[in-house]
Amino acid sequence: MCMTGRRRTRKTLLPLPRPVRATALATGTVALCASLTAACGLVPGATGGAGDGPVKVMTWAPQDTDATNKPGMPAMALAYAKWVNSHGGIHGRRLEVLTCNDHNDSVGAAKCARRAAAENVVAVVGSYSQFGDSYLAPLEGAGIPYIGGYGVTNDEFTGSMSYPVNGGQPALLAGLGKALAAGCGNVALVRPDSIAGDQLPALLDSGLKAGGHADAGDQLAAEDATEYAGQAEQALRYATEDETKKGCVVPALGDRTDTFMDSFRRARENFPDVRTATVLGSVDQTVINATGGASGPYEGAYITGWYPVATDPRWDPMKKVINEEAFGDNRIDPADAGVQTTWIAYQVLRAALEKIGDGEVSADTVRRTLNDGLRVSTGGLTPTLHWPYEGKLAAVGFPRLVNADVTLQVVRDGKLVAAGKGIGGSNGIADMTSTLEHADVP
Repeated sequence: MCMTGRRRTRKTLLPLPRPVRATALATGTVALCASLTAACGLVPGATGGAGDGPVKVMTWAPQDTDATNKPGMPAMALAYAKWVNSHGGIHGRRLEVLTCNDHNDSVGAAKCARRAAAENVVAVVGSYSQFGDSYLAPLEGAGIPYIGGYGVTNDEFTGSMSYPVNGGQPALLAGLGKALAAGCGNVALVRPDSIAGDQLPALLDSGLKAGGHADAGDQLAAEDATEYAGQAEQALRYATEDETKKGCVVPALGDRTDTFMDSFRRARENFPDVRTATVLGSVDQTVINATGGASGPYEGAYITGWYPVATDPRWDPMKKVINEEAFGDNRIDPADAGVQTTWIAYQVLRAALEKIGDGEVSADTVRRTLNDGLRVSTGGLTPTLHWPYEGKLAAVGFPRLVNADVTLQVVRDGKLVAAGKGIGGSNGIADMTSTLEHADVP
């Protein structure tokens, strides 16, 4: 990827050369959804979304890959459909869910989107994919709204047919910076050496500045490395230069964050104790469990999230659905941010369908309903959601970002729990909209 013209005005900690990216994605070495029945799962009886027939939607996520996997998201969608249909459907209509595996592949993501268009779904709901530039164009061409993506790409906050329910990485990094400003000395950010990664320092720095702290040191790292010993040592050296305050290291490497933390755990033996912190999306409860829980590298780390912690009673309706329709399905973890996002996204879909009432249900009518000022309550899990043509953060490149709420959590005894103190002295949830308005995003 050409790097010509990229700004490098921040404190950069000895950047390492970026390896040549593999061309496997472009050549399509991973085959996905090769036939309409093999790769994409369909709830029996799906017939479309118009008239009095069933309402057909799709949920996709990567599964069975060597990188990020989110099987709980399509599993949650199927459980929700089963539950809602057993209770009379939505305004008398049955809900039918197609699922698709994008295999963490750009070609696969595009195929899932084309599958959604071919099947005439009325919306793609509660999904995860890292390849917004591959799936949004086919959806926009077919007029299909994308409701409640995970927030893993900035495309989700720019596309006119995207209806995000959280603030993605922008809100999480701004919130983390504000949370760390008071208690950290030097802050080292370890992030991918990529175009997308270039936006992360400005987002973290916006929070640090709001708390009166200097910018973070910017440590670049290959996004597909198998170890990060050199980067871990460089980040630790920078974080411990100021001996008057405990330094902080913030890895934001997506699915490679746990790889970095494995190197970091070994490297930190030669340095004074430092605080670690990261964001949901780089780490969630699934990753914490997989890396050893209370004995793993994330114990004690601060993590910013989008929603209340999983033990909050506001999640009880979701847990009831899981217990009734998916008891024993270990793909669905109520503490997983993907599962939670899918639940919230389906609340948005339900609100839109109930607003449509007895009228025709199609991608066009769902989209128009969302655009015409629909306001969706999620039971306190998010602020009331609605999507104006351009939100408050349009000026900094995120016109579709309408929920910038962030919670501060900590890993304690292997579990993500409320940190006890909020961000910037707040209690509980903090809105990062005003902080992001001043972000110097490239």
